[in-house]
Amino acid sequence: MKLQPVQRIEGLTKQEFTERFVKTKTPVILKDFVKGPALDLWNYDYFKEVAGDLMVPVHGSENAHPDMVKSAPIAKMKFGEYLDLIQSQPTESRLFLFNLLIEKPEIRKQLVFNKIADNILTWLPLMFFGGGGSSTRNHFDIDMSHVFLTQFHGEKKVTLFPNKASSLLYKLPYNFHGIGDMRNMDFEKFPALQYADGWEGTIRFGETLFMPAGYWHYIQYLTGGYSVSVRALSSAKDRVTGFSNLVFTRNFDNAMRKILKDKWYNYKVKEAHSRAEKAIQKLERKGSI
Repeated sequence: MKLQPVQRIEGLTKQEFTERFVKTKTPVILKDFVKGPALDLWNYDYFKEVAGDLMVPVHGSENAHPDMVKSAPIAKMKFGEYLDLIQSQPTESRLFLFNLLIEKPEIRKQLVFNKIADNILTWLPLMFFGGGGSSTRNHFDIDMSHVFLTQFHGEKKVTLFPNKASSLLYKLPYNFHGIGDMRNMDFEKFPALQYADGWEGTIRFGETLFMPAGYWHYIQYLTGGYSVSVRALSSAKDRVTGFSNLVFTRNFDNAMRKILKDKWYNYKVKEAHSRAEKAIQKLERKGSI
């Protein structure tokens, strides 16, 4: 596995960003995507003051439900209590796709984005909170949008792969995540992982990672912290694929899971390994190994 560092950059014009990163589908860390009062106001104490009594669903281990699109919540607690938890100790507890900025629109007004790309859905920001040592499983987003992920507290290490690497990452058929363990690389169990080349970068306060549509991302919380993501519509082809994923693929998988139960998951795991082996053989024929 070869991972090149994600470039850090600032001062791009809209045209430069489009030509260099959007059209080429190349990840980049932007140092000036976000501005506004949020950069100065947001901290744990502020969030506890304005929204500490909100009840939030807490997610646990990334691998708790390997067959599901996302892990089910393991508990509910007050938002303020959750913030105290991730401040006080390492924990795998995470808040996933948290709608704090919808619940508290006055907070959302403190967030200002640099209009560096077309079709950025700034009206739909989502927040992610996690404890030090937690991580998300390796996946790509079902809707095939571009993603701008801005870190507001702590540090996250993000490993990225192009969508064409899906077979090498042991993507489950009809799902959008892989079963290759990215935390504990086991090349004997998942040999294809060692041939998946990508990017790696750490985002810190005020920095934004641009993840092109369809890119796999494995995110590790190096410290407790939180971030905000906004999406941007991608190409017409990606939008059609995203629509199909949301309306057809996901529902088909849900139906088969109910009908066949464990047999369906076992089939997908077997198929993921088979496709990975074929991907290795293809690389061998091309002389890439």
